[in-house]
This record gives sequence, C-alpha cells and structure tokens, in this order.
Amino acid sequence: MQSDRFFQTTRGKIVSELRRRGSASAADLAQVFGLSPNAVRQQLMVLERDSLVAETSVRRGPTKPTYEFSLTPDADRLFPQSYDKMLTAVLREVKDQFGAPAITQIFDGLSRRAVARARLSITSDEPEQRVAQLTEMLRKSGVVAEYSLIDDGFVLHERSCPYSTAAKEHPEVCQVIHHVIDETLGGEHTQTESLAHGGKECRFELHPKEMVG
Repeated sequence: MQSDRFFQTTRGKIVSELRRRGSASAADLAQVFGLSPNAVRQQLMVLERDSLVAETSVRRGPTKPTYEFSLTPDADRLFPQSYDKMLTAVLREVKDQFGAPAITQIFDGLSRRAVARARLSITSDEPEQRVAQLTEMLRKSGVVAEYSLIDDGFVLHERSCPYSTAAKEHPEVCQVIHHVIDETLGGEHTQTESLAHGGKECRFELHPKEMVG
C-alpha cells in the first residue's frame, strides 16, 4: 500500500513520531532518528509544504522560545480510518432500529470480553509493571500509546485512537478502555483529555492499587 511505503521513509517516520509525541522540535526529532537537525528541518519543510505539519513557538523554561512541530488535521488521512466511519454508520443504524439502550448493551458485552482478554496480558502485582503491560497491549492493538510518571501515579497517553470519530457521536465507545483500566489496574483513574473532543491525545491519570497475590 502507498501509505505503508510512506511510513518507511524518513518523512513517514517523522509523522509517526509526531503522532506518538504530540509535538516535537527539530532537535528532538534529530536525536530520535540519529540525524542532524538541519536534515530533519528539510524533511519538516516538505511536510509543512504539504500541510501535514504546523510550526508553533513554545517556551521551555526561561530560555528563548523553541519551535515545535505537530500534525495538522490533514495528516489524519495518512492513518487508516475507514473502519471508524463504518463503525459510526453501524452504531447509527443500531440506534435507529433498536434505540439507545441497544448501544449500551453492545458495549457492555464488548467491555466484558475486552477485560477478559486484557487479564491475560496484565498479570503483574506491581502497579507500574501493570501500567507498562497495559500500554504494550494497546500498542499491539494499533494504538500509539505510552505512559509517564507523576508524583502520585502514572499518566497513560494514547496519541491515536482508531475509533475517535465514532466516539464523537457515540461516547459509549470509550467505556471499553475505562472498564479495562478499572478491572486490570484497580484504584482510581481520571480521563483529562480526549481525542474525540478536540484534544491532542486521550490522557488518563492512573492511580492503580497494589495487588495482593
């Protein structure tokens, strides 16, 4: 496929990295790919010309502003989306024929099965290791995901969501990940940002509990 070939190029790898990180400077990207900042800037200029990235000035501490790059909405067309539109159409039809409770019932069932599968992968008793296992499980399902540490827990970052379009119209779609987090990590979690509502990522603050073996 043409998109597969694109993601094997340097520009494609830059797009994938920006999708994962949200935004980055040319120096950041140069370090990731082992290239010079000038070489990365040349690639970014082409991506900017093609309306796939946009440049913004940000301040990192007291130093002078740094220029960072992030993907534009036009870049979404590079990533598979047809199944998201199909899911939206199917859910709309189900709602029209059987009513809103049918949507809830469907995702209750999907959530139960997702939790059962997740428990096969998320097995550690240690909180951070369980978060790491959840993150890896999401990556294997095609989500660009990573986690970071905060003072009293962790943050799960989902840089992409294959169902963000469907979730805009049917928020029940999002209940699957919430149930998976609740049942595999325990403790408390809060979603503070959503791709479906215009955010740069789906961001979850996690406070998992210790598991007793």
